[in-house]
Amino acid sequence: MATHSPPYDLEGAMSYSPIPAGPHRTSSAAEPHRPKKLLARILFSSFLLLSLVLLVVNQRPAKLDIVETTPSTSVNDFSPARPLTEPPSRGVSMGASEKVFRRVSGGELTFSWSNVMLSWQRTAYHFQPEKNWMNDPNGPLFHKGWYHLFYQYNQESAVWGNITWGHAVSRDLIHWLHLPYAMVPDQWYDVNGVWTGSATILPDGRIMMLYTGDTHDVVQVQCLAYPADLSDPLLLKWVKYQNNPVMVPPPGIGHKDFRDPTTAWLSPDGDKWRITIGSKINTTGISLVYETADFFKYELLDGYLHEVPGTGMWECIDFYPISLTESNGLDTSANGQGIKHVMKVSLDDDKNDYYALGTYDPVKNKWTPDDPELDVGIGLRYDYGKYYASKTFYDQNKKRRILWGWIRETDAEALDILKGWASVQSIPRTVVFDQKTGSNILQWPVEEVESLRSDSLEFNAKLEPGSVVPIEVDSGSQLDIVASFELDKETFEVTTEADIGYDCPTSGGAVNRGMLGPFGIVVLADENLLELTPIYFYIAKGPHGKVETHFCADELRSSVAPDVDKIVYGSKVPVLDGENLTIRSLVDHSIVESFAQGGRRVITSRIYPTTAIGGAARVFLFNNATRASVNASIKIWKMSSANIRPFPLDQL
Repeated sequence: MATHSPPYDLEGAMSYSPIPAGPHRTSSAAEPHRPKKLLARILFSSFLLLSLVLLVVNQRPAKLDIVETTPSTSVNDFSPARPLTEPPSRGVSMGASEKVFRRVSGGELTFSWSNVMLSWQRTAYHFQPEKNWMNDPNGPLFHKGWYHLFYQYNQESAVWGNITWGHAVSRDLIHWLHLPYAMVPDQWYDVNGVWTGSATILPDGRIMMLYTGDTHDVVQVQCLAYPADLSDPLLLKWVKYQNNPVMVPPPGIGHKDFRDPTTAWLSPDGDKWRITIGSKINTTGISLVYETADFFKYELLDGYLHEVPGTGMWECIDFYPISLTESNGLDTSANGQGIKHVMKVSLDDDKNDYYALGTYDPVKNKWTPDDPELDVGIGLRYDYGKYYASKTFYDQNKKRRILWGWIRETDAEALDILKGWASVQSIPRTVVFDQKTGSNILQWPVEEVESLRSDSLEFNAKLEPGSVVPIEVDSGSQLDIVASFELDKETFEVTTEADIGYDCPTSGGAVNRGMLGPFGIVVLADENLLELTPIYFYIAKGPHGKVETHFCADELRSSVAPDVDKIVYGSKVPVLDGENLTIRSLVDHSIVESFAQGGRRVITSRIYPTTAIGGAARVFLFNNATRASVNASIKIWKMSSANIRPFPLDQL
C-alpha cells in the first residue's frame, strides 16, 4: 500500500443543462423589504407569468371551466440561474464524489429567506438527524426486533466533512430513535472519513460490517467492524478489526477509485463469501470481486463482475437477487431457477443511480444484463429525480427487500448553513420484479408509512382540456396522494400523431400543451398558482400508432427564489393495454416522492417554495391538453408526523 499521498485526481467538471429560472411574484406587506428595482422586476415578471399559468375562476369542482392558455413555451425561453462565484468543492480532493450542489451554490444569496420559510423545509416523516450534514445510508439491517440505519454524518456542520457513522433504530421503519455514533474517524486508516459500507449477517447470527476508510494519506481502503455485543438489540458499541485495513487498492486501481463494499453473498460451494467493490479503469466503470472465508483475509478474483465503457467511476454498487415469480424478497445469497440479479451503480459522473436486470453466473463470476441497451449506467434508473447512493437490505423479519436512498438538497449551500441541516433519507421502499412487463423492478413505499394516514377525502372529475380544479385540503404540506387518470378513448383513437420526440427534461414543463397532455396533479402550490409543482403524464403518439407515455415532475415554478434548482425531471413509463395511468405522491414539506404505474418509474423532487407553505399549500388536478379530456379520481390522506427523537438511554 502506498505510504505517500497520491497526486490529486480531480474529477472532471460536471456538465449540466441550464437551470430554468422560475417566475417571480408580486410583493406584499408581509414580505421582507426588497430594493425597488427588484420589486419592479418581480411585478413585471408576475404579469408575464399570468399568461403562462393555468387559472380557474370557479372554485367549485362540480363546475369545471375550460381555460385556454397561451401558446407553448420552449425550455430555451427560460434563462439559467448562475452563481455569482465558483462554489467550493467538497469531497473530490479526498476521492469522494462532489458533495456541493454546484448548480446553485456559491456567491451570495439573492432572495430574502425568512425563518418561517426555512423552518417549513424540514420534513415531518422522512428520516433525518436533528442537525448537520447527512449523506449515504449505510449498513441497514434488522436485529432482535429493531431496524438499524447507519448513515454518513458530519458531527460539526451542515456541509460535508469529518464523516462519521450516525446510527438510529426503529421498530417500524417510520418512527426512529437516534443513538450514539456507531463509528468515528479515529484510526490512521479512516481518519479522513468512515465512508460507506454494508452489513452481512452470517448464518450463526454474527454481523460483519465492511466499510471504506479514507487513510491519513488519502488512500481508499476497506475495513471491517463488528458489534461488541451481539446480545445487545441496539448494537450500541462497535469494534474495528485490529488488523484493518482488510483490502487495499490492487495494482492498476487508483488510490481514490476503490470504495463502497457490498453485502456479501455465498460462493457456489457455500464455503466462502463474495463481495464487490466499485472502481474504474480510465472511463470504464467496473466492479471488482473479492472472496473470503472469514471476513479477515480476502482474495481478488480474476476479471470483473461487470464493466461498462464510458460510465466512469462506480460508487455504492448494490447486487442482489430478485424473484421472477414471488412478491417476497430474497436473501442476498439466493440464486437459481426463477431468479434474476439486479446490479445497481451510483455514477459519480452524473450523480444518478442506475440499475439493470440480468443473470449471474457464480462459476464464471460474471453478471450479464438481459438487455445490453439497458445496461448499468446507460439504461434504467431507480429514480429520475434527486436520489443517490442507495442501498438495499434483506429484511428477514418480513421477507422483503428494502431500499434506502440519499435525497440531497438542491438549494444553495449557504441556505443549508442557515437551516443548520442538509439532506434527508427517502421513505424506505420495497423492491420486487415487475411480472407484467418483465423488464423492470417495482418500487413502493413500505406499508408502514400508511400508519401515518389520518383524515382522507376522495374526488372524481372529468377534466376538460385546459382545466385546473382545486382540491380542498386544509394544508398541502404532509399528504399521501393516490390519483388515477383515464384518457378519453375516442379522442385518443382519432389522434393520429402527436408530440413525437417529447422528453420531460427538455419539454419546458407542464405549461407546454399537446393534444394528449399534460395532465396530472399539482402539489405545493399557492392559491394563485404563482408557485406550483405539477406531477403529470404526457402521451406522445407516433407513426403507425406507436404510443409513448411520459411521467414528469416540473419544478420550473416550484419557487420564486433563484437560490434553488428548478428543472423538469422524468422519463418514459411502460403502460400496458387496459391500464389506467396512476400516480402516488408522498408530500412531506420540501420533499415529494412520486410513483407512477405502481412504481415502474419514480421521481423524487426537492421543493423550496416561499408562499406555498404551511396552511397556504394547495393541491390541484389539471389537464392542459389541447384536445383530450381526462377522467380523474383522487384520494388524499393527511399524514401525521413521525416520532423521530433521541433514544432515552438513561432509561435502559
